[in-house]
Amino acid sequence: MANNAPKVAAKERREPIAAVDKKAAILVSQIKSSRHFIAFTGAGVSTSAGRKQTKSANTLQAIPTLSHMALVELQNRGLLKYLISQNCDGLHRRSGMLPVCLPTLKHRIFAHSPKEMISELHGNSNREYCKDCDKEYMRDFRAVSNYEKGDHDHRTGRKCVLCGGILLDSIVNFDENLPARDLDLARENAQKADLCLVLGSSLTVTPANGIPEIVGQKEDAKLAICNLQQTPIDDLSSIRIFAEADMLMERVMTKLGLPIPPFTLRRRLVVDVETQEDRHRITLTGVESDGTPMTFLQSVRLEGTRRIVRAEPFTIQVRDVLEPGAELKLELEFMGHYNEPNLELVHLYRGSEKGFYLLEYNPLNGAWVVERRASFSSMQRTDTENLGEHRSQK
Repeated sequence: MANNAPKVAAKERREPIAAVDKKAAILVSQIKSSRHFIAFTGAGVSTSAGRKQTKSANTLQAIPTLSHMALVELQNRGLLKYLISQNCDGLHRRSGMLPVCLPTLKHRIFAHSPKEMISELHGNSNREYCKDCDKEYMRDFRAVSNYEKGDHDHRTGRKCVLCGGILLDSIVNFDENLPARDLDLARENAQKADLCLVLGSSLTVTPANGIPEIVGQKEDAKLAICNLQQTPIDDLSSIRIFAEADMLMERVMTKLGLPIPPFTLRRRLVVDVETQEDRHRITLTGVESDGTPMTFLQSVRLEGTRRIVRAEPFTIQVRDVLEPGAELKLELEFMGHYNEPNLELVHLYRGSEKGFYLLEYNPLNGAWVVERRASFSSMQRTDTENLGEHRSQK
């Protein structure tokens, strides 16, 4: 069960920059030689994103930090094998950290086995799941219960589209069990790890704090801890850095010769057109990279029609005859946490088939970049490849 951290936070300490720089160089050497490098993150990794430690804090407008984006790049390069997080702010997944490196799990649309890449030990405020069939849903809003009947009442008020079961939030409150799958995978990867980097955690909340300890107790493994406060397992660490996570990771990435990518908001959209004679049904569905349904649209409108669809499923009926190559101009309205403007998506009609779209939004310049991809699995590959010649600026 998740147990309380100390009520009075330990005193913070900061090392001179020269000392941090020296230890970053040692850590880089260990990363280069590691076979199974994992990271363990706590609240300190989100501090520079403006995250507040309250139940009602709105993290939907928070920009992932340098540390978040550095970890994404390390994953993309194949250096970081697994990420374990105590945070429930959703920033790791929003930053582009893939939950799996191959598609998918139960109730998702691919058949082959995935290799999971992240354990969110204390849940995710944007993720809910069905009490009956375990189907998961990601939301671009806080999918958290109002806890009317206490801290153990996780009902969100929504129902599962698959079986009609009650949806529950994924948050782990104190005195509740951690999700078995995430905890088992975290321990499994800790047993395989020869290097574990702790970022921004005081390692005082059980049983999550036992994960880095597994690595620290192994003779053939290294444990690096970067936190402003002392931790109970400092004596197990081979490198102990008293600094902000961003300060360390900026130096680590520079010494590795790797860029820290800027944050890009990525949305994956499936446009499904079902045709029977002169009747067509257009359905738009948001998905995560692993196939989990993702809610990020507020409304959809098809040019030439009056009706605006404002709730899922986003389905539009068309009775006109559509010739192959006809343009279906869809106006998409987003949740707007990063001031995303509406987007006109032009879907070329090719009969009864699905269109797979990768939508990328740059919150710095307010521009969308859109690409139609050949398959769902191709939408998963983003940072590590060129997005191709069919990209268009909106």
